[in-house]
Amino acid sequence: MIGILTPLVIVVIVLVILSPNAFFVVKQQHAVIIERLGKFHRIVPAGLHAKIPLIDRRAATVSLRTMKNGFDIDVKTEDNVTIGLEVSAQYHVSYEMGNGPADSGVYKSYYMLQQPVAQMRDFITDALRSSIPVYTLDEVFAKKDDIAKDVNATVSEQMADYGFTLVSTLITKIALPAEVEDSMNQINAAQRTKAAAQDLAEADRIRRVTEARAEAEAMEKAGEGIANQRKAIAIGIKDSLETIQETGVGNDEANQLFMFTQWTEMMNEFAKSGRASTVVLPTDFRESTSMFEQIITANQVEDGTGSDAGSRK
Repeated sequence: MIGILTPLVIVVIVLVILSPNAFFVVKQQHAVIIERLGKFHRIVPAGLHAKIPLIDRRAATVSLRTMKNGFDIDVKTEDNVTIGLEVSAQYHVSYEMGNGPADSGVYKSYYMLQQPVAQMRDFITDALRSSIPVYTLDEVFAKKDDIAKDVNATVSEQMADYGFTLVSTLITKIALPAEVEDSMNQINAAQRTKAAAQDLAEADRIRRVTEARAEAEAMEKAGEGIANQRKAIAIGIKDSLETIQETGVGNDEANQLFMFTQWTEMMNEFAKSGRASTVVLPTDFRESTSMFEQIITANQVEDGTGSDAGSRK
């Protein structure tokens, strides 16, 4: 009995010692590469799995989650400005299985490339340094997203051969030399000052045109009002003279009566106004006509249009 139990005990002890190496668990969003005697054997997904101790080994645990890396790259634009780009790349191991395990992204990411992140950085750097020189500095700022999409498309094809999928490539920052940044700020400030001056000048022009137009319209309306007023006065004088003449008064007497009436009304209005002014008028209202003629003659002499002025010249 003892001879039979001894081998069983030894087998049990060996199984207990080797059992931790025989079973293993793979976490979610991970895959494990199993090698048998140093050669690729299989790829196992998430879950509980078993392997042959001492013969099979877990060569690598590959993460299937999306990862991110940032790079700082110096490039030169078409107008010979050296700028610094901060680039962010998001990538993951390809989920494609292909026709067999050797064609899968997990297999390629482990066996075909020693340093995938460094290689991806080199690809992105090369793509950016090939595309940026065809753009000016202003175009780099304006077409930043388009440049990043072109680089992502180019590098994605290259990294696919190594079992990686490049999800996106983003240019997160464009750093300029201090002197270039100062120059650009000065140019922008000058352009804005110029635009502000043009806006102010245009506003002043519009104001002047509007005022001139309003003044012209006001003068036109005032002229129309004066003309209508004079027309109404002339009609009123005509009607008044005709009314006086209908009573049998002669033309000369009617004119003198009308002038007397106008004289009386003027003196009444002057007396009612109460203004502290002095007006020199003839004592006889009939002399107002000759006074009007004297004022016109005096104005003509001052302007140099009278006969006496001409003789003095």
